[in-house]
Amino acid sequence: MTYLNYFIYDTSSCKCFIDKNVYSKTYTIPEEARRRLVWEERVTSIVHHNLRADAGLHSFRRGLNKYSDLTHDEYMQNLNGFKARKSFLERNATTWIPLSNVDIPEQVDWRHDGLVTPVKDQQSCGSCWAFSTTGSLEGQHKKKTGTLVSLSEQNLIDCNTENNGCHGGVMDAAFEFIKSENGIDTEESYPYEGALDSCTFKSSSVGATCTGHVDIPTGDEEALKHAVATVGPVSVAIDAHHESFHDYKVGVYDEAECGNGISDLTHAVLVVGYGTEEGKDYWLVKNSWGESFGVNGYIKMSRNKNNQCGIATMASYPLV
Repeated sequence: MTYLNYFIYDTSSCKCFIDKNVYSKTYTIPEEARRRLVWEERVTSIVHHNLRADAGLHSFRRGLNKYSDLTHDEYMQNLNGFKARKSFLERNATTWIPLSNVDIPEQVDWRHDGLVTPVKDQQSCGSCWAFSTTGSLEGQHKKKTGTLVSLSEQNLIDCNTENNGCHGGVMDAAFEFIKSENGIDTEESYPYEGALDSCTFKSSSVGATCTGHVDIPTGDEEALKHAVATVGPVSVAIDAHHESFHDYKVGVYDEAECGNGISDLTHAVLVVGYGTEEGKDYWLVKNSWGESFGVNGYIKMSRNKNNQCGIATMASYPLV
């Protein structure tokens, strides 16, 4: 927390805006004052939380990131974009059948096996559903072909009309769209813009294909563990509307106020592993808010705590 403490002791001077310079942020004069107030209120909340963490009252610490000048409503509008629709739930999904006679390890991290691309940044666009979709397909494609290819979220934002671009979507619909289009373009050929644009999908630039998807039994963390261990990275949706999630920094995230119903789910992420830290079980989750979030873009979320934050409520992965 050296980074945070530097700001705490000098918030009366311009040094409190070092994060603005680090993240290349510029404001108009009226906007500058408003953003500073938002930022200082967040610093106060972080300090209070971390003092309680020091006293053993929390299992995780909070800290600043590139989005620390956003209000709660802006977080929800710009960075949360999972939109579950009853019309699509379980439609076209293949039934989950766990592998038998396999040993499930106590710890998994698919980054070590090369199934995970570097952390990406959705920017001010509610396209988390697209990043979760590409993340799990990137893993399955690597597992099948031996080649890790970064896939295009922009392809999904522009072309997958059943989802709603920067205004939200669901991964299962994206998997079925990729199946219907016979593939998704590479990130290199169809780079990210962070805004809706016209569809320019090119079949000659396809980086991976998909033959369908599997829905993991809702709310079943053991099934999710089995899938992560035997299949690879899995797309999930979570309740991420709490301030404690927005500025999570390190440790095992444990938010008692998290909901786990379908209506509670606001954000799509990628489970790339699991394990136990200081006696606390966790899911290793890749976010799409850049590397300044959490631990280089990752968060450890509570596991085996009654499906906290709904991490196993709508879990799925693509077939290739």
